[in-house]
Amino acid sequence: MVQTQPEAKRVEELRRLLQQASYAYYVLDAPIMEDTVYDRLYRELQELETNYPELITPDSPTQRIGERPATHFTSVRHNIPLYSLENAFNIEELQTWEQRWRRHLPSQYSAGEVEYVAELKIDGAALALTYQNGILVRGATRGDGVMGEDITQNVRTIRSIPLRLNFDGLENIEKVEVRGEVFLPLEVFKQINEKRQKAGEQLFANPRNAVAGTLRQLDSRIVAQRQLDFFAYTLHITGMDDSSIANTQWEALELLQRLGFRVDTNHKLCHSLNEVAEYYQYWDTERLNSPYMTDGVVVKLNAFKLQEQLGFTQKFPRWAIALKYAAEEAPTRVENITVNVGRTGALTPLAEMRPVQLAGTTVSRATLHNSDRITQLDIRIGDTVIVRKAGEIIPEVVRVIKELRPAHTQPFIMPTHCPVCGQQVVRESGEAVTRCVNASCAAILKGEIEHWVSRDALDIKGMGEKLVHQLVDKELVHSVGDLYDLTEDKLCGLERMGKKSAQKLVSAIAQSKNQPWSRVLYGLGIRHVGSVNAQLLTEKFTTVEQLTAARQSDIEGVYGIGAEIAQSVSQWFLTPANQTLISRLQAIGLQLANTEAPKAAGETNPNFAGKTFVVTGTLPTLKRDEAKALIQKAGGKVTDSISKKTDFLVVGADAGSKLEKAQSLGITQLNEAQLLEMLEN
Repeated sequence: MVQTQPEAKRVEELRRLLQQASYAYYVLDAPIMEDTVYDRLYRELQELETNYPELITPDSPTQRIGERPATHFTSVRHNIPLYSLENAFNIEELQTWEQRWRRHLPSQYSAGEVEYVAELKIDGAALALTYQNGILVRGATRGDGVMGEDITQNVRTIRSIPLRLNFDGLENIEKVEVRGEVFLPLEVFKQINEKRQKAGEQLFANPRNAVAGTLRQLDSRIVAQRQLDFFAYTLHITGMDDSSIANTQWEALELLQRLGFRVDTNHKLCHSLNEVAEYYQYWDTERLNSPYMTDGVVVKLNAFKLQEQLGFTQKFPRWAIALKYAAEEAPTRVENITVNVGRTGALTPLAEMRPVQLAGTTVSRATLHNSDRITQLDIRIGDTVIVRKAGEIIPEVVRVIKELRPAHTQPFIMPTHCPVCGQQVVRESGEAVTRCVNASCAAILKGEIEHWVSRDALDIKGMGEKLVHQLVDKELVHSVGDLYDLTEDKLCGLERMGKKSAQKLVSAIAQSKNQPWSRVLYGLGIRHVGSVNAQLLTEKFTTVEQLTAARQSDIEGVYGIGAEIAQSVSQWFLTPANQTLISRLQAIGLQLANTEAPKAAGETNPNFAGKTFVVTGTLPTLKRDEAKALIQKAGGKVTDSISKKTDFLVVGADAGSKLEKAQSLGITQLNEAQLLEMLEN
C-alpha cells in the first residue's frame, strides 16, 4: 500500500504520544494516559506500520518494550526477561492467535487437541521474586522487562509473599525465580481512600494505581500499612531440570502452592478453545462479584514442551495471550458539544464523539450532566476523553486527558436561552440543573409524549421517537390528550405511515385506556415520581380525586414518599393547566382510579408479605424494574430509599451509598440469586 502524507504524519504523532506516555509512566512514575488509551493508540500505530512497512523505524514503540525505570531505586537486570502479553479483545482474535501458533509447530499440532490453562488477569503490578537456597533475596518491579527496580524491602512487607520457601519433598533447588501480581483487595482499597479523604490527601484513582504508588514508596513502613496482596503465576528453577518436578503450567501452579505461595484458585484446565471461551464469558459477568479487580483472562498453552518449541517474539511469548474484557471505559475524541432539552425542561449537555466500542456497544454520545460537571471536567471540543458505560447506564465522560489537548481550544459555555424555543433558561437555587420553563417548548412536549407512551407508562406500541417528533412538528398534538384524537387519516399523511400501520397505532392508543391508575400517574411525568412511587401513591390514593384533594402532609405520610416528592406531586395537581389535562383524560376514558380487587392472602408469598424491599446496583440478569415487579407480585413492598423500616436490600454491582446505609442499619442484603430463591420458595 502506498503511504500518503496524512498516514506519515499520523504515525509520527502516534509515536510522539506513546513515547511521552511511556516516559511519564516508567521514569517519572506520573502516568498521563489511561491503559485503554495507550492500548488503542498502540494498536492504531501497529495497523499503520503493517499497512505501510516503509514507515517503521528502529525507535518506534512497537519495536521495543518501553523506557528505563527511574533511578531512585537501584536498577537491576532480570535474569529472565519479563515479557508483556499480546492482547486479544474478542473470541475471534483469540482464534486468530491459535491459528498463528499452530503454524509455528510441526504438522502433528496443526489441528490436534491441546490443553490450555485459563487464569484470571489480576489488575495490579507484576513482580519478579528471586529465592536463593529457599530465602527471598530480591524483589523487583517489571520495569521495561529487562531492567527493573529493586524493591526488596517493600516486598518483604507483603504477608502473602513467603520469606522462606517450603522445600519439603524437594531437593537440590538452588535458585527459584517466581513471577506474580501484586494487587489490592477492593475492600482494602476502599479503606485506604477513606483514610486519605479524611486526611485531605488526593484519592487513588483505582486499585492498580494505588499498588504502583505503594510499591515505589521509599518508606517500607507505609507499604506495610497498605496491606498489599500477591498471587504467583509462574516460576523458573535454575540448577536443575524444571521438567523433573513440573511439565505443565497446571503442575507449576500446584508447585507454587507447595512452595508456600498464594495462587488464584479460579484458574481452569481447558481442553479446547471453546472451553476457554466459556470460562471467559463466565468471568466477564462474575468479575463484578470478585473481591479484587480483574481485567481479562490469561490463556496459556499448558505443556512446557510446546511453550519451549514456540518461544518468543521480540516482545511476547507466542504460547500465551491476554483476552481482555469488553471495555467499560475507552478513549475517544470530542467532536462537538450539544445541549438536549428533556421533558422536564432540563438542559443536558452531551459530548458528540468519534464512535467507540464500549461494553459491547458502539457509543458516539455521552452525557456531561450539567454546567457544574462541564466546569469540573474543563471539557472542550477537540479533547481526548475517557468515556464510561456500565450495564444499562447512559455513557458518561469521566476524565479529560488534558496532555493531549489541541492548541487554541475554548471552554464550553452553557446557553442562556433554550436551544429549541429560544426562551431564557433558569437555574433554581440549590439545583445543578438549568431548565427551560416554557410549557409550550416543543422539546418538552416531545419528551412528555415519549414518556407517556413508554413501556412502563401507557405502553403504546408503534409510537417511537421519530413518530412523536413528526406529530409535534406537524402540530397534530399539543398534549398527551391529543393522542386520543388521532385518526387513521391524520396518521396516513406522516412519513413511513401506511394505512395498516395507522390502523394498528390507533388500536394501540385505544387499548392504552385500559392501563391501570398507577401507570397513568407515572405517565403524567411528575418530577421525582417513578414507577415505584406511582404504585405507592395509588395504593394510598385510589382515585385521582383523592390525590388531587390531598394536602402535601397527607402525601408525605405515605410510606416511602419523602418531602421533595410530596411537594412535587402537590404542586403538580394545584396547577390549572394540569387540572384541565386530568379532566380531559377522564372524559377520554382513561383509568384514574383503582379497579383491581385487593390480592387474596393465599396469593402472596409468605417470604414477601408485609416486607419492604429496596433494589440497588446493576443485577446480573434482571433489570431493576423487573426485580421490583417480581417483589411486588409476590406481595412485597418496594421503596426507593433505605430506612429503619426496610427489611431487605437487593444488591447488584456498583451499589453505592444505599449499601453503606443498609450495612450501618444492619439490614439484610440479598443478591439476585438469593432473591430468586426466595421467590421460588
